[in-house]
Amino acid sequence: MVIDSDRRLPDVTGMTSGTKPPAACLIGWPAAHSRSPLIHHYWLRTLGIAGGYVIEAVPPDEFKDFIFRLSLRGFVGANVTMPHKERALALSKPDARARAVGAANTLWFENGELCSTNTDVEGFINNLDACAPGWDKAEDALVLGAGGASRAVVFGLIERGIKRVHLANRTMARARALADQFGARVQPVAWNAIDGLLPSMGLLVNTTSLGMHGQPALEVDVGLLPPQAVVADLVYAPLQTPLLAAARSRGLKTADGLGMLLHQAVRGFELWFGRRPEVTPELRELVEADLATKA
Repeated sequence: MVIDSDRRLPDVTGMTSGTKPPAACLIGWPAAHSRSPLIHHYWLRTLGIAGGYVIEAVPPDEFKDFIFRLSLRGFVGANVTMPHKERALALSKPDARARAVGAANTLWFENGELCSTNTDVEGFINNLDACAPGWDKAEDALVLGAGGASRAVVFGLIERGIKRVHLANRTMARARALADQFGARVQPVAWNAIDGLLPSMGLLVNTTSLGMHGQPALEVDVGLLPPQAVVADLVYAPLQTPLLAAARSRGLKTADGLGMLLHQAVRGFELWFGRRPEVTPELRELVEADLATKA
């Protein structure tokens, strides 16, 4: 991967000048739909920290300049969302997670340099730990989809020690390409082979948009899963997708997309504001209510 030579930025102290409280931002195009300000303002308020978090809608042709002047604009760091995640990786010093995923969603300054990571990995894993303790006893996991979110999920599963990750995608070539990047523990499978795999899977993860509001349903028979299986869905609109509803009706443990959204925000906040926040029931209720008003 080629890293831009200008990732070392002017005045990258990681702090704003004078007595102005530190602020972070979300950079995306579009970005107005994000719940990140709601999450971070909740933590700033409950932890008694003077700081800010705002949305910055930045078109692709202005992204490099915006990142180059991030600290000069008064920001100690940023979240990055679509379509800028790959560009953010190239304009920063990525850690192993960001490199493996091929995208960065969190930026911060360290020793005069703009650094990046991908907190979708820990967001996914920490949400599973919270919702389904012991999920990692599974030897086999089936991941649906081969996009950016799938990269983070696959990396997290491998890092956690899952022996075999079966990767199904409607376009087989994409599944093969992603599997090749992660090695022999990731096995690409055809979409029409899903039913045959389900009886031996300890974990099923949907990383596609299927089941999301306005998208086609995800046609997967969770009745084929073993009784100890865990089902995770990265979709959070609706909060209870048909996949999760079917899994819960069978008594299976589940992890939803909102939990991942909340947990992925933790590390960024800690990097920017110096305190590690908690994902609390109150925070979840707050975001659930906001989602309900805009559904």
